Amino acid sequence: MAKKVKDPGVGRSSNEKAKRFINPDGSFNIKHLNRQNSFSESYEYLISIGWFRFFGLIFMGYGIVNAVFAVVYISIGISGIVAPTGNLIQDFLNALFFSAQTLTTLGYGAMAPTTIATNLVSSIEALIGLLLFSFVTGLLYGRFSTPRANIRFSIPLVLRKHEGVDSIMFRLMSKTTNIMIRPKIEVTLSLSNKGAGEAFENTFYTLNLERKAITYLPTTWTVVHAITEDSPLYAFDREQLDAVHGELLILVSYYDESFDQEVHQTHSYLLKELKKDMAFVPAVHYNATGQLILDHDLLDQTKPYLE
Repeated sequence: MAKKVKDPGVGRSSNEKAKRFINPDGSFNIKHLNRQNSFSESYEYLISIGWFRFFGLIFMGYGIVNAVFAVVYISIGISGIVAPTGNLIQDFLNALFFSAQTLTTLGYGAMAPTTIATNLVSSIEALIGLLLFSFVTGLLYGRFSTPRANIRFSIPLVLRKHEGVDSIMFRLMSKTTNIMIRPKIEVTLSLSNKGAGEAFENTFYTLNLERKAITYLPTTWTVVHAITEDSPLYAFDREQLDAVHGELLILVSYYDESFDQEVHQTHSYLLKELKKDMAFVPAVHYNATGQLILDHDLLDQTKPYLE
């Protein structure tokens, strides 16, 4: 008989329309309300977002700062930098380009401050430029140096016979060429059931796996949970599994040589995502010279399972 375990940290209260605890990208599906923000959180945010959004924010901020200082130069008199053209747009562009040269401490010599006011503003801008570029340099270092697990999980979660027993399976692999040293996995099943009255409650079970740890992972790892009498899913038949409000909460950890420390990654599958009587297509084969080949495109590929 399956044994319940304590709440792993996501809470026991549930809802008829409760969504998954963990998103497909590994983040927890939680919406925060009335949370106090702090400036230090901006660093965490900027090193965690995608590269496209990161550079988009950098270029946007760079443009805004230069535009603000260009307006300041226009306000105190563009003649303190270069001879006015009489055209507001052209004068603004001259001020904008001068601001960019000052902010980056570049300077081409074609434009230079000649009054006390423009010298004062350009000095302040140069200092701000040094601070901003130091901050961006720190962000770039943080984005490259922050330890991150690079695990790719298969999209399908399959259900098929394995050694004569219905089993749930999924695959994982490293996104990079790095070898995952001593990877280990924990899978917790969360079941949402209607309790007393109209309330819904989560119950949790640690799933028994064919293997919970291996020595190293240079290719793929197929994680297998056999639905035996000890499984919390043993009480459901194949047709009922589609209607069960359940989620597999997965935690994988391994030693990464690049960061010289242990890293972790979370993931989850919903039971309603099960693909029945399907088997994973082998992602590893040998070429004509006998070298082992790992095809990353085949991680998600399945085929009908024939006993």
